[in-house]
Amino acid sequence: MKHIKVADLMTDEVVSVAPGTAFKDVAKLLAQYDISGVPVLDDEDRVLGVVSQTDLLAHTAPPHDPARQSSTAAGPPTAGDVMSAPAVTVHAEETVPDAARLMTRRGIERLPVVDVEDRLVGIVTRRDLLRMFLRPDSEIRRRITDEILVEALGFSAGDIDVHVVDGIVALDGHVERRSQLPALLSLVEQLDGVVAVASHVSARTDDTATAQADHARHAMPW
Repeated sequence: MKHIKVADLMTDEVVSVAPGTAFKDVAKLLAQYDISGVPVLDDEDRVLGVVSQTDLLAHTAPPHDPARQSSTAAGPPTAGDVMSAPAVTVHAEETVPDAARLMTRRGIERLPVVDVEDRLVGIVTRRDLLRMFLRPDSEIRRRITDEILVEALGFSAGDIDVHVVDGIVALDGHVERRSQLPALLSLVEQLDGVVAVASHVSARTDDTATAQADHARHAMPW
């Protein structure tokens, strides 16, 4: 079973700026493309930082720091002056859940996506990540049946009935052994697009008690 990668959801046409891009030009780009931030790149397309609307607004307020006031008087600020650095980035091969957790933990709306050499290849936003949870119910059902029940766990397709409504999965049927139930539930819960799982699957035999007894017997000192 494969998780959706960041590369599958990212936008590969990215509006970016150089460190020397003028403050006003950065503001114009944000307004023109209706975006909340742009990555700042060096000559090799590596991400140095990100300029967000918040960064711009912070530099339009009267400076309280005398050092900053003198640097402002020396000339108009550039993207390199106002950017937040180092940039929080995500690799294209990372999974969508990993990217979502990183966004939530750092409180950001968009992530520059980089390759193995840390060069910019795209950008992913919260809106892009939400698309993961808008996958058609029919696709979720097919992936549960084909990738989890048959391929991963080796069940017959008719052993378990799978119903999906708005990403909520209902499972009903029988498996051979009780020890198979935790793996079934875990794999379905981790599937991209699944919101919740209601399992009514029962086991024909309870092998958990036997397994616990065997473990206890082998653990006994002789």
